Amino acid sequence: MRKSKLTQSQVLAILGKGEAGLAVAEVCRKHGISTATYCQ
Repeated sequence: MRKSKLTQSQVLAILGKGEAGLAVAEVCRKHGISTATYCQ
């Protein structure tokens, strides 16, 4: 299995920002991930 580039705490922080009301595209751009990765 492939190792993730992000730690579990980073993933939770990114998802929290998305649920807080920021646009998904903006959150992804800020953290350097694709929208497909975010949705996965």
